[in-house]
Amino acid sequence: MKNKKYNYSRRKFIKKAGAATAALPFLNTFGLPKEKINPVAEFNPESDTPNIILILSDDHQYNTLGFMGKFDFLETPNVDRMAKEGAYIQNTFVTTSLCSPSRTSILTGMYTHKHGVVDNDSPVPPQNIFFPEYLQQRGYETAFIGKWHMGNITDEPRKGFDKWISFKGQGVYYNPELNIDGKKVPREGYITDILTEYAVDYLKQEHTKPFCLILSHKAVHAMFEPAERHKGKYKNVKIEHPDTMANTEENYEDKPRWVKEQRYGWHGVDYMYHGELGVSFDDFVRLYCETLLALDDSVGGVMKTLDETGLSKNTVLFYTSDNGFSLGEHGLIDKRQMYEESLRIPLLAYAPELIKPGSKIPELIQNIDFAPTILDIAGIKTPEQMDGKSFLPLLKGENINWRDHIFYEYFWERPFPHTPTVFGIRNDKYKYMTYNGIWDIDELYDIENDPEEKHNLIKKPEHEELYKGLNKKIYDWLEATDGMQIPLRRDIFWRADKRKPKE
Repeated sequence: MKNKKYNYSRRKFIKKAGAATAALPFLNTFGLPKEKINPVAEFNPESDTPNIILILSDDHQYNTLGFMGKFDFLETPNVDRMAKEGAYIQNTFVTTSLCSPSRTSILTGMYTHKHGVVDNDSPVPPQNIFFPEYLQQRGYETAFIGKWHMGNITDEPRKGFDKWISFKGQGVYYNPELNIDGKKVPREGYITDILTEYAVDYLKQEHTKPFCLILSHKAVHAMFEPAERHKGKYKNVKIEHPDTMANTEENYEDKPRWVKEQRYGWHGVDYMYHGELGVSFDDFVRLYCETLLALDDSVGGVMKTLDETGLSKNTVLFYTSDNGFSLGEHGLIDKRQMYEESLRIPLLAYAPELIKPGSKIPELIQNIDFAPTILDIAGIKTPEQMDGKSFLPLLKGENINWRDHIFYEYFWERPFPHTPTVFGIRNDKYKYMTYNGIWDIDELYDIENDPEEKHNLIKKPEHEELYKGLNKKIYDWLEATDGMQIPLRRDIFWRADKRKPKE
C-alpha cells in the first residue's frame, strides 16, 4: 500500500516529534567523531515517523524571493506558497559562506573548523558522520539527488544514502553526465528540471519505510544560465542598484581596504568573474533572477507531487540554500565575506499537519541546526558532537530558550586570495567582524538601525567596550570548540587570475 501507513494526525506528530527515544546511545566525543556509529533504537514500521525532504539551492540571496519584495518583478509563487501555508524562518545564517564548508555543516551539524572542510577542494574527512547515517539506523530510506560538491575528486556514491544521483564538482546547467548509483548516465536537458524529475519519480515510488530525500540543486550558482523557457523574461526590467554599490568616498569611509580593492577583482562589480559572463551588472542580476525561476518550478513540482500522492500529510518539506549571495552590495558579488547578503539564507518549512500556516519565526537559526532538527523530527536525540540544536519546537509554535547570537568563520583560500580570514559574531542589534592575517580595520555595525551596514562604528570611543566584548566572545567560542588554529590545506596550483573572458 503506497505511503499510507505513514499518515498521521497533527496531535500524534506534535507528541512524537521532538521526543527522542531515551534509549538512544550516542557518541560522547569532542571535535570529529569516531567513524563507527553506535546503533540507535530499532525502528517500528507502524510508527508515525514522518518523511523529510530538504531542497537545497546554491547561492540564493535570502531576500530574492517574490514575497520579500527586493525585486518587484521577481515571481516565485511556489516558495511564496511555502511561506503562506507553512513557516518562514526570518533570520537564518550560515556559519561559513562557501559551498563545501556550508554543505558539510548542514550534513554534520558542526562548525567548519570542526568538520575540517574549509574550502571547496578538500575532501570530507572520513571521521565525519552525516545525519542520514543516523536516519538509516532509525529505519529510513535515504536519497541524495543533485550537487554534492565536497571535494571535487569524484561523483561516486557517498555513505549515508541508499539512492544516489549526482555529478562532479559544480556540474553544468545543460546536458549533464550523472552518476546514478555508480553508473554514468548522460542526460539531455536543463539540470534543475532533470534533478526535479528524478526527485518526483522517487516520491511517486512505493515506500515501505519513511524516507529522507535531499534534492540539492546547482542553481543558482554562477555562471548563471536560465532554463530555455525563462531566458529573456526579465531582459527589459529596470535593476535598482544597492545604495552601497557606488564607488564613492562616503561608501568606503572606514571600510577595510580589501573591500574596496575587491570591487576590481573576481568578486567585484567592476570586473565580475574577470568578465567571463560577458554581461553588464544589470544583465548579471537579470540572469541571476531568471535562473532562480526553475528553482521555484522545482519547489512547485515537489509540492504538487506531495499533494497528489497524499504525502503532504506526513512529510516535512524544507527549502533553503547553502550560502547567500551579494548582488552589488558594498561593490561585491558572490559570497565568503560576512555582510548580510552573503551571511543570510532563505529557510522555509512546510508541513500542514505540524506547522501553522503563515508562521514567522524570528529566532537566530544557523545551518548547523538543520541536522539536529531533522533528527529530532525522526525521533532521534542530537548527537553530542553536533554544534547545532533542534528548532523543531519553534516550528511547532513553542516558546523555548534560544541563542541570542551566532558565530561566523571563513578561512582564506589561495585560489581566491582577495577575501581574508574572517571571524565574526552577530546578534539582533550588532555585528562585529575581525580579520586575521592582514593589517586592516575591523567592522562593527548597528544592524538594527543600519541594516545596510553603511556606518562602521569601530572607531567610535563609545563603542570600544562593546567591540572588545564581542571580540572576547569570538575567541572564547573558538577556544571552547577547539578552533584556535588556522587550518592549512594542500595547494591545488590554481588561482582565479587564470580565468579570463572568453575570446
